[in-house]
Amino acid sequence: MEKNNQASNVEKLAKQVGKTLRKIRLERKINLEELAEITEVSKLTLGNIERGEANPSLAVIWKIANGLTIPISTLLNEREEVVISRKNEGNKVVSANVACTLEPIFDSSSYGSMEIHRAFLKPFSEYCPGAHQLGVVEYVTVMKGEVKIKVQSQTYQLYEYDSIKFSGDVEHAYINPTDTEAVLHFVMMYSSP
Repeated sequence: MEKNNQASNVEKLAKQVGKTLRKIRLERKINLEELAEITEVSKLTLGNIERGEANPSLAVIWKIANGLTIPISTLLNEREEVVISRKNEGNKVVSANVACTLEPIFDSSSYGSMEIHRAFLKPFSEYCPGAHQLGVVEYVTVMKGEVKIKVQSQTYQLYEYDSIKFSGDVEHAYINPTDTEAVLHFVMMYSSP
């Protein structure tokens, strides 16, 4: 039964991302070829995503969001008036190396300038999202465990309830050096496009 729920959630997420991506693309009056150029994601992949026929990885979703200069939560969350975000009930996206699972907590309004996520970093793992779009500032709090956060060539050690703020438009990485899962809380602020 749990596998059926997971498959259903993956299908729901794929359809949500596709529907939202198509809406944004049409609002901005760009075609798939132009979208492929600005996101560095192939036209075929983008078409499959828009039709809900592909389950994009976290790396692909980041490329699309960065190319469109929108928070990734814009692609991942459905719009509702009142939202309760419960652990393990929302949309999830997993990094290519399966080290990090990201759960958007709340949607930003109309391709807004802020997004909030929970992230679950596996033991002895590293997640390197790469540099985000220009002007992104990340605020990260360790909710459980300990994490090393590398921002360019500097590494910072954070423990439970420690927080850090840094420019997300540079190379950075999250490292869990322990044998237990680390839980992070992200707030990402975007400058206006």
